[in-house]
Amino acid sequence: MRTRGKGPDVPAPDRPWDEIVPGLWMGGHEFRRPGGRLEFAVVRDEFDLVQTLLRLPGHGPDEGVEHHVWPIPDGPLDGTQLAGVIRLAQAAGEALDEGRRVLVRCYHGYNRSGLVVAHALMRRGGSAEEAIRLIRARRSPWALHNDLFVAYLRAGLATVRLLEELAE
Repeated sequence: MRTRGKGPDVPAPDRPWDEIVPGLWMGGHEFRRPGGRLEFAVVRDEFDLVQTLLRLPGHGPDEGVEHHVWPIPDGPLDGTQLAGVIRLAQAAGEALDEGRRVLVRCYHGYNRSGLVVAHALMRRGGSAEEAIRLIRARRSPWALHNDLFVAYLRAGLATVRLLEELAE
């Protein structure tokens, strides 16, 4: 199973965040500028709701921006962590329905944010395969390179959560 790596095989994205569907953005805390220089992605007030799956100090958002923080690993998740991912996806969908701009972010904006965004898309009627394909096309081919998270999406997060809780 592959999970996030910081080595040269997993490059930093070229942009701080990308719009996956209108109003729903996916991003990270670091990106590579033209010329190769790494830069921090700092959120100010570009979004109405920011969901953070890996919190780093000094990366925003500004005061007054709704901010949900749910740190999870880029690896196996327990039932409580999966419940949080499901709640974030639901909140993202509700914010979209209200016409709000939503950013879901993690370190590079590939795996953890991809899990939440894909589940939000699936809650809106898309299949796991459609959500994964769209995220990779809009964010990066590296998005959702964590095979375990892809398996979670294909099985359905509610099912995976139930199985995790039974195993605990």
